[in-house]
Amino acid sequence: MLNFNFYNPTHIVFGKDRLSELATLVPKNAKVLITYGGGSIKKFGTFDKITEALQGFEIFEFGGIEPNPQLNTCIKAAELIKENNIDFILAVGGGSVLDATKYISIAAKYEGDDYTSLIKHGFSPIPVEEAVPFGSVLTLPATGSEMNAFSVISHETGKYGIYSPLFYPKFSFLDPTLTYTLPKKQVANGIVDTFIHVVEQYITFPVDARFQDRTAEGILQTLVEIGEQTLNNPEDYDTRANFMWCATMALNGLIGSGVPQDWSTHMIGHEFTAKFNIDHGRTLAMVLPSLLRERKDKKEAKLLQYAERVWNITEGTSDKRIEAAIQETEKFFNRLGVATKISDYEIQKEELKDIVSQLESNGMVALSETGDLTLDVTERILENAY
Repeated sequence: MLNFNFYNPTHIVFGKDRLSELATLVPKNAKVLITYGGGSIKKFGTFDKITEALQGFEIFEFGGIEPNPQLNTCIKAAELIKENNIDFILAVGGGSVLDATKYISIAAKYEGDDYTSLIKHGFSPIPVEEAVPFGSVLTLPATGSEMNAFSVISHETGKYGIYSPLFYPKFSFLDPTLTYTLPKKQVANGIVDTFIHVVEQYITFPVDARFQDRTAEGILQTLVEIGEQTLNNPEDYDTRANFMWCATMALNGLIGSGVPQDWSTHMIGHEFTAKFNIDHGRTLAMVLPSLLRERKDKKEAKLLQYAERVWNITEGTSDKRIEAAIQETEKFFNRLGVATKISDYEIQKEELKDIVSQLESNGMVALSETGDLTLDVTERILENAY
């Protein structure tokens, strides 16, 4: 097992009908900014429940955060905070709202005027020392942003992953009933995103991290067991609760501690979202199978372990077991209604070179857990994924 530090201070409040507890966790006398996306929280009554729970607090609101949150939108929210001396933010929504809120929290304390500089540090800590504290009410499980210190912000033609220890929410409310009204497409995207979050931390190379491996496999097995059920029966509380907790645990640092991590699929997928505005989860599904096939020699031991422990594939040559496991993964995504070929989307084959060029311009020229996934390898992955 590799050396690691593990720190996660987020207070999780899990279960149905618990929004009344918000007032016990928001600082007394705080001016609260509620951030949200397209307005479904008002349509389905969540906003009213929250404001009722926060009676006595001075409430502001900022809606319209995009599915891939834009830098300029976040800056507007940060300026609203500065103008009104707001001292707490409550993010209500999915990963995009939470990601935007994280950036807003530091931008609101930023004294310069070059807001773009705050997204140019990759996953090195942003050099800031102060942020507006925030909590969250999660309505779309997928990104794990409700219990981690990462964010992804879009600006112009790029998507920028950023990190700060200040990005941990003070608390996150996880009520599975708040997800019942989600469109099936969003639920399917969330299941795929969660699954591939685990894969990026698990299918690398062995370091004898047995707890991390078994926990990762448990999340993957659970998603396979309940994926179609929660998609087709959205008000089945138990399956939706299991999905919600899987999504949180997949990316809160636990299974990634002490193990090598890849993230190539995410970095490549982000470029498809930036160029074609394809849902994040779907870009991952169309890249991962081809990437695993291309990298099977580098990932052989963990792919065989994945085949046996997740899919119960134990017979045949190593190559046959690995291919069978990849095919089972594709079939699982397909059963959720998620396509696994680039050609399934309105993308021309010659446009794949644009993705490679974008990766190059963003410095993504040596990806993977071993840093040897070069642009020519990426090009092969994309061609075979088409």
